[in-house]
Amino acid sequence: MRIIAGVAKGRTLGTVAGATRPTSDRAREGLFSSLLSEFGDFLGLHVLDLFGGSGAIALEAFSRGASLVHVVEKDPDAQKTIENNFELVNKNKPAGKFQLYPMSAQRFLSDPPKEKYHIVYVDPPYDFQDQEVEEILRKLHEGAFLKDDALIAVERTAKRSNFTWPQAFKAVRDRNYGQATIFYGNYTPENG
Repeated sequence: MRIIAGVAKGRTLGTVAGATRPTSDRAREGLFSSLLSEFGDFLGLHVLDLFGGSGAIALEAFSRGASLVHVVEKDPDAQKTIENNFELVNKNKPAGKFQLYPMSAQRFLSDPPKEKYHIVYVDPPYDFQDQEVEEILRKLHEGAFLKDDALIAVERTAKRSNFTWPQAFKAVRDRNYGQATIFYGNYTPENG
């Protein structure tokens, strides 16, 4: 698994043995292509990755110039992998700030927000029920974690692609990448 673009392009990242299911290269490329078409570039953007795994998504955004990247991960082995991968990417001196929160996504969203985010990536384990994902999205809204018109990307197994957005979010599109489907939605607080 490599960083696709930005100052750390080509850096090989470590993975977490058995504990997480990494987003495929194809899905990562599709995700970042969608994000670029939405935002143009990452400069000045605040990004939140709620189920960090190896940190590949968060570190890709960091490499591409996001000004602030927060990654949340509760698994201790995954946390070590994120820290090691951060050290690799940070050798290329990305301009932004990167922070790991060693806790569950639910715990992170129970505290007052550290920031408001332009982009939130939600990729829980595939055994997470859709209702649990919808609850996380509600907490993002109710806790005031999102900038107006924030883009949220939710990765789910392609086998369970009946995901629906709760109020305060508007479906934009969904893309299938083999075993995964990524659902894209905009934050529309006036609908919440």
